[in-house]
Amino acid sequence: MTEKTAKSAIWLGLALALAGSPAAFADAKAQPKADCAVAEFAMGLRFQQQSAEVQALQLQAYNIATLKLDAAVAAAKDPSKLAIVTDLDETVIDNSALLARDLANCHTYDAWDTWLPWERDGTPQLIPGAKQFLQHADSLGVTIRYISDRSDEQKQHTLATLSKLGLPQISAQSVLLLGPPKVERRAIVSADHQVVLLLGDTLHDFDARFRKTPLADQRATVAAEADKWGAEWIIFPNASYGTWSKAPLQAWEAETVIEPW
Repeated sequence: MTEKTAKSAIWLGLALALAGSPAAFADAKAQPKADCAVAEFAMGLRFQQQSAEVQALQLQAYNIATLKLDAAVAAAKDPSKLAIVTDLDETVIDNSALLARDLANCHTYDAWDTWLPWERDGTPQLIPGAKQFLQHADSLGVTIRYISDRSDEQKQHTLATLSKLGLPQISAQSVLLLGPPKVERRAIVSADHQVVLLLGDTLHDFDARFRKTPLADQRATVAAEADKWGAEWIIFPNASYGTWSKAPLQAWEAETVIEPW
């Protein structure tokens, strides 16, 4: 058998194996090209979409939120005056299918130029624990406000998606989309409610000091507000995108020594 013939046989065998294994073929389609400039996002996105650890962190966040909300309701004279404010993307709903599709096509997904079609036609999944927590809040008579930077011009599509997912208190008044900064939209809620919990996956879901500020300043503010995390502010993991994505890594400044384990 010549080298050319051998290679042809190998490729034919691989093609037949893939054809007989739809799951393997689908998995191959979801991988970015080896020479793709955005391939560096693959590990973070795989962690976000597939890891059991992220699922555990999401459930943990909603468990903590439930405990804090129950305590706030128990201490309140009128629970109807209480409100929770939550982000949507990567906090309540999971958009990783869009990101995985773009990554496989070697498309830089944090350019957000595929986001509007996703808002209209996409099928996001619920973050684990989200629906149960929000339904619990609704059963307690607590007001829910969804504050997201999704397009306000496509609001009807987001409302339809959230309603289809079975989330409570979905209306044009309860879903506040991109327009004024989030801090101003939160102020609308706090004007006639006591906001007892903020939930989000990115720091400007919590405080205006995090918006469009250097990463070092964000880290300093996180430390300064240490008492609020897990008490008033419930943050969710998002390894897919964020202001940190271009930050350089800090390496151990020592000569590499290779030893067998």
